[in-house]
Amino acid sequence: MSPAVRPWGRLRRETAAIREAVRAAPRRTVVTESALTGLVLLCSLAPVPLVPPPHPVASALLGVWTALLVPARRVYPSLTVLGCVPVVAGDNVWAMVAVPCVVWSAVRRITPARRAWGVLGASGVGVALVLITVQSLAGLPETPYLAGGLGLGALFIVLPALSGLMMGRRRPLTRLLRERNAYLEHARFLTDEAARMEERARIAAEMHDLLGHRISLLSVHAGALQLATERQAPSLASRAELLHTTARTAMEELRGILGVLRHQPGEDTGERGTREDLAALVAGSRSAGADAELHWEAAGPTDADPRTRQAVHRVTREGLTNALKHASGASVRVMFHDEGDTVVIAVINDAPPAPRSPGGGSRSGLVGLQERISLLGGTLHAGPRPEGGFVLSARIPVRPDSPPVYAAPPQPVSGGAGSRPPLPTDVLTWPRLLGGGCAALLVLLPVTGGTIALLILAVLH
Repeated sequence: MSPAVRPWGRLRRETAAIREAVRAAPRRTVVTESALTGLVLLCSLAPVPLVPPPHPVASALLGVWTALLVPARRVYPSLTVLGCVPVVAGDNVWAMVAVPCVVWSAVRRITPARRAWGVLGASGVGVALVLITVQSLAGLPETPYLAGGLGLGALFIVLPALSGLMMGRRRPLTRLLRERNAYLEHARFLTDEAARMEERARIAAEMHDLLGHRISLLSVHAGALQLATERQAPSLASRAELLHTTARTAMEELRGILGVLRHQPGEDTGERGTREDLAALVAGSRSAGADAELHWEAAGPTDADPRTRQAVHRVTREGLTNALKHASGASVRVMFHDEGDTVVIAVINDAPPAPRSPGGGSRSGLVGLQERISLLGGTLHAGPRPEGGFVLSARIPVRPDSPPVYAAPPQPVSGGAGSRPPLPTDVLTWPRLLGGGCAALLVLLPVTGGTIALLILAVLH
């Protein structure tokens, strides 16, 4: 391959890479860069006809060159800083105003810092060489012109580069701090989860040793009582059988609670929440002396989530239990309605035949139901009826979207530490101005003052 073909091939590859980078960039970035490029081009060329410079063509070319440096700073930051050298040494003052912003933004993208210092030194040497060349060709005064040019180079390239270098070093430090903070947050979450699981296991062991033993003894004695009543008091056999069945059911539910405490997500709901299950609950309440009946309104078997069926079972059981405790002798109706994507379960009891004093319940059962159904995305209503009595109803999604309780990570407390994500590193706030970015902005103060003075002199001239 000839030496002339090699640069041409490399140029084609670079052009293709730039085209792909523009296509892959977000639309907002492309629009912003296009607007900035057009603004710099307008500010660099518009004053040329109004305030004609000594060399209009060269000034126009410098304005176009400065506008091209705006998008180039993202892909070629080092070459962009070096490309600002002829702009500083030229006679287009309006294009020179954009150089500090371009240099500041380009140096922040140069990594590592050693390379940025090398580019900064090369740009300083380039400014000196260009000024000496222009001086020798134009026959300008040596010392004043060279000193003024070097001052402009330091003002428009060196100082913005130092500021950009300071601000650029904040990025990796901030990123490192964020990664460490995320690691510590995750480690704290794992530690809390391990402690929670250990405490659950301890509570489960205590419940198994204490309650499990007592309920097992109760079930054994209830079975013996059932056998004894069948022989000696047949009229009480049904009550003894109910006592034995209740003790056995309590033991099964205790095992389910122990499974939840041991962090076992596969809670076995069995056939709970079905028509047969609700009918069994109603029959048990009827055996205990309640006038209960079930109204099932569903076209067919409900293919509900196990958690939904478990919630239906809990609402029905809580409503029947409350009716037995606080409205003894009143009729109770359990109403189930399938609405497609939602099931409605309601336990309604009439006013008791004889007035009763208000019970001293703690409403802890209703609170637990409210929490369970809220986690499933449903609603619970409990309150007295206008015509007398009490109603407990719930609307529960057939397929809850929310994950199980044990799978939900703890949410940050609103208004507390870490409740909001940190601001991006590019956003300047007052704490950042007074902290890490303060020195970088102080470096830019001479640049701002020099730019304003240069523009005033250009207008007056």
